[in-house]
Amino acid sequence: MALITRRDALQVSAAGLLSSAQAWAGANDRIRVGLIGVGARGDNFVEVVPQIKGMELAALCDPDENRLAEGAAKLAAATGKKPKTHADMRHLLDDNSIDAVIIANCNHWHTLSAIWACQAGKHPYVEKPVSHNIVEGQKLVQAIRKAGLVSSGGTQRRSHPNFREAIRLLHDGVIGDLYMASWVFPNPRESIGFEKPEPAPQWLDWNLWRGPAPEQKFHKNLVHYNWHWFWDFGNGEMGNNGSHLVDICNWGLNKDPALPVRTHALGGRWGYKDQAQTPNTLTATWEHADGTVVEGKLVNLYTNEQRTWRFYGTQGHMEISINGLFEVYMGREKKPDPRYKAPTEATADFRPIDKLQVENWAEAMRAKKPGKLNAEIEDIASSNAFCHLANISYRLGREVRFDPEAMRFKGDAEANAMLDREYHPDFRVPRQV
Repeated sequence: MALITRRDALQVSAAGLLSSAQAWAGANDRIRVGLIGVGARGDNFVEVVPQIKGMELAALCDPDENRLAEGAAKLAAATGKKPKTHADMRHLLDDNSIDAVIIANCNHWHTLSAIWACQAGKHPYVEKPVSHNIVEGQKLVQAIRKAGLVSSGGTQRRSHPNFREAIRLLHDGVIGDLYMASWVFPNPRESIGFEKPEPAPQWLDWNLWRGPAPEQKFHKNLVHYNWHWFWDFGNGEMGNNGSHLVDICNWGLNKDPALPVRTHALGGRWGYKDQAQTPNTLTATWEHADGTVVEGKLVNLYTNEQRTWRFYGTQGHMEISINGLFEVYMGREKKPDPRYKAPTEATADFRPIDKLQVENWAEAMRAKKPGKLNAEIEDIASSNAFCHLANISYRLGREVRFDPEAMRFKGDAEANAMLDREYHPDFRVPRQV
């Protein structure tokens, strides 16, 4: 079975929108949104969604009652209207007045939250990575197609005008036939130390926060943020920021939603010993069946390298910076070609592109056309699968060979066992969606 249905499934999804009883239906009506997860990413949406014409942020959900109260107060101050608040997302999803949800909780919750949203007939916007493992990515897209909903993934640079212009040029053949893309993510992070298990604080519903992850005790290195560095909850820096970087490469190479046949990742956790499980340094290579290569390097120690994408073609190469400023070098020229410039200035503020991405999602919902999305869920699930493949290679300490049609590793039971995960019995991702 392929990872996800191919592009023609978007037409099926659009047709499903017309008959879905729960699907948002009025082109002139407001879209009422629920936000699941009011942490670092969720807080951004508390600011952004009220700025979008025809969209109301009507409900917030978080098992951390402090974050929930802070988010509700911030939203009320900005809009003059108090949102509904919930600790358990199932109560939010039971609200028939909510049309769509933004899912910004922890990685291990993303897929189950989105599947529950689909079952409730609510269009899901899913922050990256949209899945915690490869099988979840398959099920997520299947659920969205079955429900006939419009779902965007949270890789906001797909809506950034600089990146859109750079990718347009690549697709138009500005540097010839593309054969390789690479990225570098340098972001120093300090040791997280060690924390002992202890009772969860009263302000946190630990059962709801832990959710699909296997039963275990609370410790302070999980709540909040450092959960990224534990396999039960996060996907390391590869699944965290690597999701963004891989996605630009796939988009530029015009490979959506293709997956690689060979993956090799090498790295480790260097510079300190702490409680975290994931690597702070990782270099990965992915190879497509046609020989096209993607290379990625993340470094969470010390370097003066810049966050950069590079695309290599038969006539030249392109370099793109973190803010989408790009330069094109033709042939052996060491100076950029002045004909090719980004349309906007650089900015370090990501709220504008969050707004552009959510506006694009709203536009696609109103038009009932998933194909209008800049970051359609199928493409983002594919890019996130690259990250999962790299993590599997790293954890096994060897190259892995994948069959994208069968969605299995070839003759590799050890790797195939890592396509899925162990779930808490109360929060299982359903076998059939």
